[in-house]
Amino acid sequence: MEKKNEICCPFIPQHNSLRKTCAEIVSEARQSLRVQSTQRPFTPRDVHRQLFRRNSHLADHDFRPPSTFSLHAQNFDASDSRPGSGTRLSPLDHKPKYPVPSNADDPFKVFPKPPTDPLELRRGLAGARPRLLKTGSLTSLPSLEANKDVKERLNQGPGQSHLLALHLSSTDHSDSAVHSGPLKPGPSRTASERIVQPVDSDVRATECREERRTELGYRHNTTSTEQDTDSLVWNNAIFPLLQELESVAAGSSEGSVDHLCDLCDRLHGTLADTDMLGRRCKRRSGILRTLFRLIDLNSAHLNLHIAKLCLALCVSGKNLLNICKLIFQISRSENNDILFNSSVIDSLLGVLSKEDVCVSGEALLYCVGTLKFISGNSTILRLLLDKNCIGVAQKLIQKLCAVEDTNFTIAGHILLQLTATLRNLADHPDSRSLFVSFSILPALCVVLRHHCRDRDICTNISRIYSKLSSYSVCCLALAETHECYPLFLELLGKHHQKQDLVVRLLFTLGNLTSKSDEPRLELYQCEGCMEMLLQIYNTYQRKDMLPHTPMQKGARFSSDSAIPPINAKEADDVLVKLVRVLANMCIHPAVGPLLATNITCIQLLMETLELKSVQESKELMVNVAATINNLSFYQEENSEIRRNRLAIAKLMLKLVLSSCMDVMLEAARVYGNLSQYKDVRDFIMQNKVYQFVVMLLDSKSNEMCFSACGVLTNLAVDPPNRICLTLEGATAKLVDCLRDFGPGDWQLAGQACQAVWNLTGGSMKLLDTQERETLLEILTTYLDEEQALKWIENEEARSFHRTCWEVEFLPSAQKLVQGFSSLQT
Repeated sequence: MEKKNEICCPFIPQHNSLRKTCAEIVSEARQSLRVQSTQRPFTPRDVHRQLFRRNSHLADHDFRPPSTFSLHAQNFDASDSRPGSGTRLSPLDHKPKYPVPSNADDPFKVFPKPPTDPLELRRGLAGARPRLLKTGSLTSLPSLEANKDVKERLNQGPGQSHLLALHLSSTDHSDSAVHSGPLKPGPSRTASERIVQPVDSDVRATECREERRTELGYRHNTTSTEQDTDSLVWNNAIFPLLQELESVAAGSSEGSVDHLCDLCDRLHGTLADTDMLGRRCKRRSGILRTLFRLIDLNSAHLNLHIAKLCLALCVSGKNLLNICKLIFQISRSENNDILFNSSVIDSLLGVLSKEDVCVSGEALLYCVGTLKFISGNSTILRLLLDKNCIGVAQKLIQKLCAVEDTNFTIAGHILLQLTATLRNLADHPDSRSLFVSFSILPALCVVLRHHCRDRDICTNISRIYSKLSSYSVCCLALAETHECYPLFLELLGKHHQKQDLVVRLLFTLGNLTSKSDEPRLELYQCEGCMEMLLQIYNTYQRKDMLPHTPMQKGARFSSDSAIPPINAKEADDVLVKLVRVLANMCIHPAVGPLLATNITCIQLLMETLELKSVQESKELMVNVAATINNLSFYQEENSEIRRNRLAIAKLMLKLVLSSCMDVMLEAARVYGNLSQYKDVRDFIMQNKVYQFVVMLLDSKSNEMCFSACGVLTNLAVDPPNRICLTLEGATAKLVDCLRDFGPGDWQLAGQACQAVWNLTGGSMKLLDTQERETLLEILTTYLDEEQALKWIENEEARSFHRTCWEVEFLPSAQKLVQGFSSLQT
C-alpha cells in the first residue's frame, strides 16, 4: 500500500510550509501558475500634422483652435506696447474737496490757479520754449574719435562687449553743468498759506517754468550717459543692420534669403552682446517693424530666424500668438524638420517655461503643437531629451492642472498636445529614467483625474502608460502610484466603447499585475473591479450580438453603453488583454481561490473556448487556456473549475487537436491539472487524447515534454491505463526524453522518472531488455554528481542545478534504481 501511494502521488506537488527551496519555487511556477505576456497594442502614425486628429471628438467643434491659417506682416503689431491681458483699469473713486473761501468780496480770487500744462510749455508758451530748448540742448557733440572707438568695441566680439558700457559711463561730460545746476531749496509754505494767499498768474507761470526746467535738467543728468550709450550702439551697430535687411529684402536676387538669415543672426548677436534683448531696447518697436515686414517673403527658413529673434525680444500678446502660429505653420511640413535646430528648440521651451496659461494660453497651444509635430523626428527627439523637454513638460502639467474653470478648455487643448508630445518622447530608450525621475507617471494620473471625460487626452496618456509599463523601472514607478488602479477602472467604465483606450488600459493593468503580488491584490480589492472587468468581457465577446448592453444590473457603464462597430480582430484584442489581467491576478494566493469560485468569470472563459476558433483567435485561446490552468491550481470544494472539469476537458480537446504548438502546450498543462480527477482521466482515455499526449514527447520542446510527462504520470495511476500507454510506446519515449533533456533540465528528468515508475507500477519486469539496459545506463551516469554537473562552469548556475538535481531528480531516480535491484534479487 505504501508503494501504491507513492505511485498515486498527484502531478501537482503539495505546498510544504516547512521547507521551500529555490527549485521548489521554480517547480510550482512551472507546473501551474504562469504570468501571461502579450504584444503592446499597435499605434498607427498620424500622417496628418494637425492639432486635432480627424477622428477626434473635438474635430467638428467650432470653438477649437484652427490648424490652418494665413499670416502676413499686417497681422503683427510693431508697437507691442499694449498689455497682454487687455484689462481695462477702473477709475479711482476720488472727489476733491475745496476749502471755504475767506474773501467774501471776491471768493474766486483766493483760489489757486492750476499749474500750466507741461504740453503748453513745449508747444507755445512765450518765453518758455526758448529757455527749455536752451536748457535741454547740448553745447558740444561727441568727437569722431569717440564714435570710432565705439565701433571698434562693438566689433571686438561678445567676450569684450560688456566693456563698452563701462567705458561710456566713465567718459567725462564737461557740459553737464549746462543741462542743470544744483538744486536750491526754497522757502517752504504750509498748505493753508498756499491756498489762502492770492497768486498772480504771471508769477505762477514763471515758477512752473523754473520747476519744469530744473526737473528736466535733473533727469537728463542721471540718464545722459545711458542715452549716449544706446544712441551710439543704435547708430553704429543696429541701425545699419536694419537698413541692410530692408535693402536686401527689396531685391530679388538668388541667395537673398540666406543673406537675410545671416543678417538676422548678426542682429541677434549684436543685441545679445549689447544687452538689448528682451524689452530693454528703447527702439525695440523699430526692430520688430523691420522683422515683421520680412514675413511676407514667405520663406520657412527666414521665418524661423525671425521668430527666434522676436521671441528673444520678448514679444507678448497678439505678437506672441502670431509668432507661435508662424512656427507651428512651419512645423506642419516634415520637410522643414531639418530647420528646427538647437536654438529654435531653446526658444520654444523658453516660451513654455515663462508664459502664463491664463494670459497666453493659445500661444502655448501652438507652441506645444509644434513640439508634438517635430518630436516625431528621431533626430529632434534626441535633441528634445537633451534640452530637458520632459522637465519643462512636468512643470507645465502642474500649471495646467491648477488653472481655474474659466481656462479649463484651453488647458485641455494644451494638455492634448503635450500628452501627444510625451507619447513620442516615450519611444526613446533614454526617456524612461527621465519619466521616472521627473514623476511624470503620477502627474499624468492627476491629468486623467481632471480630464477624465476627454477621450483624446485619456487615449494619449493610455498610450504613454502602455509603452512605459512594458519596462520594469517604469512599471514599478506606476505600480507605486496607488491611485492609478481605481482611476483606470473608472476610465474603463466611462469610455468602455472606445476600443483603443480600453485595450491600452487593460494592457497596462496586465503589465502591472505581471510583476509582483501587491498590484494583483490591490487591483482586485478596488471597489467594483471584477464587475467592471467582467462587464467589458461580456460586452466585447458579444459585439456581434444584439443588443449591445451590459450583462448585469447595476452596471457602472456610462449612459452611452453601446460600443461602435468594430471588427473581430479589435474585439479579440480587448479580450486578449483582459483575460491576461485575470490570468495574472489569480496568481495571488488570496485572489486565485476567489476567482476560481466566480461563476460569471468561469462561464465567460468557457464561452470563449466554445465560440472562438484557434485559426481566428490563437492568442486569445492561449490566454484563456492559461487562465483556466492557473485557476485549476486551486482545489477548493466550491471551485467552479472543479465543478465544470469535464466540460472544460471537452473544450480543451479542440485545442489539443490543433496544429498550433502554443495552444497544444496550454491544453496539455490544463490536462495535467485536471487529470488528477478520475472522471477526467477516463475521458482522456475514452476519447484517445492520450495518443496525442504521447506524441508530444517527440517534440523538441522541453516545456512540451514536461507537460506531457505530467499528464502521463497521472494517467498511469490507474492500472488499466498502463497497458494502453505502454502499447502506445510511452515508456520508450520517456526514456528518450530522459536521455535528451536530463542534463539541462533536472526537473523534466525527475518528472520522466516518476512517469516511468507509475507506468511500470514499480516493477521493472514490464520493460523489455533493451529499455531496461538503456534506462539503467542513463540513471547510473546521472546519479554521479560530478558527471551530471561537470559541464556547468558558472558557479551560481552550478549551485542552482545542484539544488534541482538533489530535489527534483534524485528521489525519483533512486526509486527506479531500487526497482532494478529488486528485479536482480
